[in-house]
Amino acid sequence: MNATTNPTPASHWRRNRTLYLLLAVCVAPVLASYFAYFVVQPAGRTNYGDLILPQRTVPALGLARLDGTRVEMAALRGRWVMLHVDDAACDAACRRKLWNMRQVRLTQGKDRDRIERVWLITDAAPVETMLLREYDGTLFLRANRAELDAFLALPADPGARLTDHIWLVDPLGNLMLRWPKNEDPNGMKKDLTKLLRASRIG
Repeated sequence: MNATTNPTPASHWRRNRTLYLLLAVCVAPVLASYFAYFVVQPAGRTNYGDLILPQRTVPALGLARLDGTRVEMAALRGRWVMLHVDDAACDAACRRKLWNMRQVRLTQGKDRDRIERVWLITDAAPVETMLLREYDGTLFLRANRAELDAFLALPADPGARLTDHIWLVDPLGNLMLRWPKNEDPNGMKKDLTKLLRASRIG
């Protein structure tokens, strides 16, 4: 009986080097955009949102469209995704977030098609028809609140709530940025413009 020979690290690299090189080519632009924007900053330049560290890959969340069709965030890979969380009643702060996400996307001009808007709705109540019409183009997705609590990164403030913030997911499916409570759309626009300019993925 012939003994099975374990592959050496060198032979493993030779066999898989094309895969590794392809992976590096795909990941490098996004990592470079993070480095250029958040690390190599000229004096006086600061980002408005908070970078999420350590990086969090979006997990398989139990999401569904309003008609009950199941959907995964993975379907949005390749796009920058602004998302916020609230219940279907959508109070004034919720509506402000929907407005700001729409307007900030529009300010990106020809790059706006690289951006998706997602509202994660944490209950089963109906969404107002006029709201659906006004923010047509937003993905309205039912979500499990417990799953979001475990995944979304809140600031250290003990009073912080998921509904306070808008988050940004990168084209590789990583939660990367959290904008502050009572977000300033001008600050959001500047962050997003710089990231889109620095990375051609998405």
